[in-house]
Amino acid sequence: MLHLASLLATPGIHLYGWRHPDADPAVDMDFDFYVRTTQAAERAKLDAVFLADSVAVPGYGKPEVATTGKSRYPRLAGLEPISLITALAPLTRNIGLIATMTTTYNEPYHVARRMASVDHLSKGRAGWNLVTSEAEEESLNFGFEQHLEHSQRYVRGGEFHDVVTALWDSWDEDAFVLDKATGQIFDPAKVRRIDHKGEYFTVQGPLNVPRPPQGHPVIAQAGASDPGRELAARTADLVFVAAQTLDEAKEYYDDVKGRLARYGRSKDSLRILAGIVPVVADTDEQAARIVDQLAGFMTDEDAVAQLQRWAGDLDLTALPLDEPLPELPEINNAKGRQKMLVDMARRDNLTLGDLARRFAGTLGHRLVFGSAQTIADDLQLWHESGAADGFMLISPYYPGPAIDFFDKVVPELQRRGIFRTEYSGQTLRDNLEIAVPANQFHNK
Repeated sequence: MLHLASLLATPGIHLYGWRHPDADPAVDMDFDFYVRTTQAAERAKLDAVFLADSVAVPGYGKPEVATTGKSRYPRLAGLEPISLITALAPLTRNIGLIATMTTTYNEPYHVARRMASVDHLSKGRAGWNLVTSEAEEESLNFGFEQHLEHSQRYVRGGEFHDVVTALWDSWDEDAFVLDKATGQIFDPAKVRRIDHKGEYFTVQGPLNVPRPPQGHPVIAQAGASDPGRELAARTADLVFVAAQTLDEAKEYYDDVKGRLARYGRSKDSLRILAGIVPVVADTDEQAARIVDQLAGFMTDEDAVAQLQRWAGDLDLTALPLDEPLPELPEINNAKGRQKMLVDMARRDNLTLGDLARRFAGTLGHRLVFGSAQTIADDLQLWHESGAADGFMLISPYYPGPAIDFFDKVVPELQRRGIFRTEYSGQTLRDNLEIAVPANQFHNK
């Protein structure tokens, strides 16, 4: 069976999808929308909904960085994801709830406590998207003059993960005896300090929340660079990847799955979901018209300006739109995404304008459009070709495309026998068919 999750990137992943006549541009602050959409995803039996995050407003970095045109961009501000999944937990029953928290601008104890709490509140449906922070502007909100260097962010992220999981393991599942006759609350032999002293963190423990129902809430990642892939192989249960071609997806899939053995992990211990931007209609021709309509809302200038964040000090807005993408300088934010841009431009012989327009419509994820049958054919091919364990759905705007996928494509996948018709368990790990991790302290 393939796996499906939905990234709620409100008001849409397309730069100007919110301008579509059927789009609601205010959904990012509308809790009722999140409830309706998550419940619809649950009726369709999706594995999870997924919430991205940043702790800065892109474009508002150092004073010398221009913010012209940012007032025309979506996804600049929204609801904090842990608060949101906490509110969604009692309004849903089976679907997983995954929220993003950065390891660069948080402390492990805070993250461990919040995620353990949500896992208890949701009865085992919480997931933590472990990110090391892409946007350089985030550093300026936490007392730093510049973003931590890329490789250091991943070293810190790895240590952060180790502290968080140790805190989750600081209690045994059956530590609390609650014996009224003797007055004993817990068995002291089943709780311990972690006494972590590392390069970045010193944490005593134990955590002041019992071990989560899933042992560890599901850990998700989306790193595409080599350090990101290595961290995913060591720590992640779920990986979300942007890939434009079947060959790219298979290379990523085989590479990351091939790294698992060095950490004593089987290939079934990690699920890799490829990001797609679906546009569903009754016919392929109708879907193509929607794609063209979305493209018509965008200007070359705005598309290139959005691309600028992956170009470092090179001013793309000063370059001809009809010329090839030049060599890009090394950057300290999303190295994997920059490589994707360059590879896309070279592979498809795109001009700067072509690349900017394509990227602004999907942020590097694959556009899939057509009838339910056409889209199901595509997803089945990728899944059966070993390119992905499933897919992360990212709508160009809301609410229509997401609901159309749930109502039209999912039944077609179910009819083909490649997607579940009922949930087989109650936790996110059950949905993903990933085992509960053993308590690391039982072997010490």
